[in-house]
Amino acid sequence: MAKISVSTLLKKKQNGEKITSLTAYDASFAQLFADNGVDAVLVGDSLGMVLQGGDDTLAVSIDDIAYHTKCVRAGSRDLFVIADMPFMTYANVTQSCENAAKLMRAGANMVKLEGGEWLYDSIRALTQQGVPVCGHLGLTPQSVHVFGGFKIQGRDKEQADKMIADAKALEAAGAQLLVLECIPSVLAKAITEAVSIPTIGIGAGKDTDGQILVMHDLVGISAGYIPKFSKNFLLDTGNMPDAVKKYCDDVKSGAFPGPEHEFN
Repeated sequence: MAKISVSTLLKKKQNGEKITSLTAYDASFAQLFADNGVDAVLVGDSLGMVLQGGDDTLAVSIDDIAYHTKCVRAGSRDLFVIADMPFMTYANVTQSCENAAKLMRAGANMVKLEGGEWLYDSIRALTQQGVPVCGHLGLTPQSVHVFGGFKIQGRDKEQADKMIADAKALEAAGAQLLVLECIPSVLAKAITEAVSIPTIGIGAGKDTDGQILVMHDLVGISAGYIPKFSKNFLLDTGNMPDAVKKYCDDVKSGAFPGPEHEFN
């Protein structure tokens, strides 16, 4: 595969080509994904749940993410690697820059921060220092206790309007990518049309510029629960490489996500 960059992802949005993405935590799966059509991987703090067995993502440390980022980068030099900034590692500009530097040195191409307009100064500082930034709006798992659980966001007009404004603010600050999680499809479409940077959806319908799934959900091995927005592609294919190819093909064709995976 050709080396993927932030420019590659932007060009895909501009050309109407869907971006394919999965979470990854080690070298073997990073290589598998690179070989079978995935554009970008996220070293997500979801590892706190799917690898460490926690109830949420809050216990994940910056050193955890740096370690797994290094492993993922070792698996593929060509994949675009996004690394999550964990809970309370970007509370101010100085902390954001120090922790982002650890992840970039570990092999990330971009760091991801959860939150809206309040992140403006940190994102601006990071991009000025040469760190590409991905924003994350909607159901932001690090705020799960504020939300009162893993709940759909943006269903009322006030929330929706605020999310659109936040998306524009993140882009203005310098963010070059935006993850939209567990929001109504109509809102995800509105945000995607309101910004010029690519949007990546998870539980956000088919009108985002790309899709991401937690890799464990893709193959049906998440402990006890498969989210409504996910699909077990291993059931249809019988082996891991074909499951990844099927996912990528279905994202690119628009077959996934279907109406059954969306929120209204």
